[in-house]
Amino acid sequence: MIESLKSITEIPDLRRRILFTLAMLAVYRLGAFIPTPGINAEAFEQLFNQSLGGGVLGLLAMFSGGSLRRLTVFALGIMPYITASIILQLLGVVSPTLEKLKKEGELGRRKITEYTRWLTVFLSAFQAFGIAAALQRQGTQLVMHPGPGFVLATVLTLTTGSVFIMWLGEQITSRGIGNGMSLLIFAGIVVGLPRGIADLYEKVFVTRVWSFPVLLLLLVFMVTIVAFIVLVERGERRIPIQYAKRIVGRKVMGGVSTHLPLKVNSGGVMPIIFAVSILTFPQTVGLFLSKTSIPGRLIAKFVSLFAWGEPLYTLSYVLLIMFFAHFYLSIVYNPDEVADNVRKQGGFIPGIRPGKRTADHLDDVLTKITWVGGLYLALVALIPEIMLAGLRVNHLPAWLGGAWFDANFPAWLLHGLNVNFYFGGTSLLIVVGVAMDTVQQVEAQLIMRHYEGFLKKGRVRGRRAY
Repeated sequence: MIESLKSITEIPDLRRRILFTLAMLAVYRLGAFIPTPGINAEAFEQLFNQSLGGGVLGLLAMFSGGSLRRLTVFALGIMPYITASIILQLLGVVSPTLEKLKKEGELGRRKITEYTRWLTVFLSAFQAFGIAAALQRQGTQLVMHPGPGFVLATVLTLTTGSVFIMWLGEQITSRGIGNGMSLLIFAGIVVGLPRGIADLYEKVFVTRVWSFPVLLLLLVFMVTIVAFIVLVERGERRIPIQYAKRIVGRKVMGGVSTHLPLKVNSGGVMPIIFAVSILTFPQTVGLFLSKTSIPGRLIAKFVSLFAWGEPLYTLSYVLLIMFFAHFYLSIVYNPDEVADNVRKQGGFIPGIRPGKRTADHLDDVLTKITWVGGLYLALVALIPEIMLAGLRVNHLPAWLGGAWFDANFPAWLLHGLNVNFYFGGTSLLIVVGVAMDTVQQVEAQLIMRHYEGFLKKGRVRGRRAY
């Protein structure tokens, strides 16, 4: 390990990439402390912590590194870009124009990237306008000088901040090490580690809400979750591939057996982030509407039904994760193309005919293991919710069995343990996944230059992410 770390400093290009990545992350963290003009930041943070900090908005605040909680210039974070990517990928399934661009190689990819950038600008301006309109309705308590000037300044500031974050992520991806968008989310989560440690210390040694054995049990549980995430993230189904012998000139080539690895969780954490983006959309629309108007009351009622921790929210969350796990797989993996490449190289799956039969077999295997991957993602995403607020199935109407759940289910499962499992669930999945992916890329750079990697007995397999 020490020799590998020493090798990093000896490679000028790799050292330059790592320093550039750290510099861009430092700029990202600096912007998380620049307040939006015209906002009483302390009053807004107090309001957010009291009434807005839970649920999906709390998750978005964690992704932004606390910028949303303080309403800084980077308050919108990377979510507008991710939402724009979701929209274009969904349109790519039904739009012949986008489908054609996907098949045009590098030129088509650049065009789709350009569309994504413009859509990010539009979504950022839309969300910023909603935030400005909602803040103005709070009066001078939050907004120092209400009016059109404040709305325009807020829209320009938050939109520019979101576009700048998008640019930072693209620069890290092209000139740094690792995936830029994932590293920005990673940085936003990791900066909360000192706050999480301080909160644990206060609960155990100051207020004594928890005993020391409870702390040990929580730490053991967290280590177990990390091990489980690493196990599944590296899990794969190996499809055997047999290559027939062939004569090329005077050489006999082929005749070897290998395997085709299919990851259990091909989408990484993207299905969870996609699901969060969809669930926050009604709240974004609600920012534009007055709560006294009929549409505003309808949206408020809808948001209350799908509030964080409620049964409808939990069910929608799980279903969206499962849907996006399969949808993302259909985007990043094409069984027909893989089967065609195997056939062209003279390979075949034993017992399966080349061509269409091979593609159908791969598609069937991928569908089955993606169901497992989707359930794994849903389980990991619901762990913090269950520990903090419980399942709350007793809130269902009587005709759906709400009273029965209340009488037959344990209280800790229905109402939670009131444990804010900060580094659990989605946050832990992102941290572990991005760390594995970044280490894999650094190791690839070392091996490419004939240096030993970090791992002697095996290589870390990365994951797809933004």
